[in-house]
Amino acid sequence: MRVLVVEDARSLADVLVEGLRDQGMAVDVAYDGLEAAAKLDLGAYDVVVLDRDLPGIHGDTLCEMIAERDDRAMVLMLTAAGSPGDRVSGLSLGADDYLAKPFHFPELVLRIRSLARRRPTARARTLRAAGIELNPLLRTVTRDGRPLDLSVKEFGILEALLRAGPAFLSTEDLLEQVWDEHANPFTNTVTVTIGRLRRKLGHPPVIITKPGVGYRIITLPSPPAP
Repeated sequence: MRVLVVEDARSLADVLVEGLRDQGMAVDVAYDGLEAAAKLDLGAYDVVVLDRDLPGIHGDTLCEMIAERDDRAMVLMLTAAGSPGDRVSGLSLGADDYLAKPFHFPELVLRIRSLARRRPTARARTLRAAGIELNPLLRTVTRDGRPLDLSVKEFGILEALLRAGPAFLSTEDLLEQVWDEHANPFTNTVTVTIGRLRRKLGHPPVIITKPGVGYRIITLPSPPAP
């Protein structure tokens, strides 16, 4: 899941980014409306966490711009303007949800995940392939009924590969989807994380590598009928 946090209070923005990354989300940040508009033009996001009173481009204008896009992100307005009238006006601009400050962080996480599931392009809740079952909502993974204890990044890579299957994902694709805009494109962290993920998935292997192309999940043949 890719999230863009748009918040001009840098201390709050940085806390949000760190907390959401700890929840397994790939998170970018913009500290004003102009920076947010530029990032929205460059990348696709599932959810935008949007403050209203922004410099550069006001949050209300930015919300309307997002709502007009064909492949639009879901918008969660996170703002100090919390009266019923403020909420109505925010939702009328095209926001999909509205949360007033101060807020409870676990509630914010649940609302973001709920919006991502409601996005028109969101896929089925449980992903299945090669005996693997991954539930993005419950954050659970099993293989052949055996629960797997995956790290946040291992879970993110597996989810990305299952969603993309049977297509390949490059290292750059995985860095973009599972990490964030500040990930070093020359790092070997994807290779290392996939190595750990392979060990946890066990045998037979289900993640294959094609040099110069990337990684994908293979489809294993069904066991013979008894």
